[in-house]
Amino acid sequence: MELGAFSVSLAVKDLEASRAFYEKLGFGQVGGDASQNWLILRNGTTTIGLFQGMFEQNILTFNPGWSSEAEELERYEDVREIQKKLKGSGVALTSEVDEGGSGPGSLTLLDPDGNVILVDQHV
Repeated sequence: MELGAFSVSLAVKDLEASRAFYEKLGFGQVGGDASQNWLILRNGTTTIGLFQGMFEQNILTFNPGWSSEAEELERYEDVREIQKKLKGSGVALTSEVDEGGSGPGSLTLLDPDGNVILVDQHV
């Protein structure tokens, strides 16, 4: 199963303080909108999202159809196929994508320790 590009989505208390901190670690903004309380930062091939007031805990995020530079891939495993495989393996999902649809969609699940995993397809 190919889950796509990986990033960590961080639930931050102060967007500007978090941006300043991660910039000191060598991260630079590559996307997002501070006026909407979210930013995407990258250091090399490592990507993190900073999200203020959008969710309660950090999230492991996978983006089918994207490279690590957020470029659309020619071939990728659709989120609906990933969902079918997960359900077929007995993995409980906390939210599901409409299997009859196409294009963008997402699903969520929890790991054994309660960490949220988001599979979020934008293409």
